[in-house]
Amino acid sequence: MAHGAKRSGQEVKGELSGQCLCGAVRYTLREGFRLKPYACHCGNCQSRTGSAFSEHMLFAISDMNISGELDAGEYDMPSGGHSTIYGCAKCKARIYAVNANREGMASLRCGTLDNSTDLDIQHHIWVASKQPWIGLHEGAKTMEQQPRSHQEWVEFVGIA
Repeated sequence: MAHGAKRSGQEVKGELSGQCLCGAVRYTLREGFRLKPYACHCGNCQSRTGSAFSEHMLFAISDMNISGELDAGEYDMPSGGHSTIYGCAKCKARIYAVNANREGMASLRCGTLDNSTDLDIQHHIWVASKQPWIGLHEGAKTMEQQPRSHQEWVEFVGIA
């Protein structure tokens, strides 16, 4: 588990660290406001990752310290929000994204965490577009699309 992090069920607390695929970009996420990690099964995440879903964790952008050269890309999300994606300028691995509808927050790509295997993903959004061969474990909390407000995010995913 990341240095100083304590895991209780699906909660990850403490300082987290991670990097891009090639290691040119490193970050630390100090303990602060963050939501529990979740899996997104929307078509955009499937196309962007070349996989069946992606893992995210919403956090306060002011809690992130990042080093290395980043580049950015932009797109409109299925929810209607405009997203700016930040990733490594060298290997193009995505690190986080900022949604214009969630001021002060960003979405971390959980696979970039140094110890991403410590995460216990319990929440799944956009299951309406989930690949049919993906099975979710008993007790998984699901939503056909996604929460539409900050309060709905907190109620659905919960604070880490």
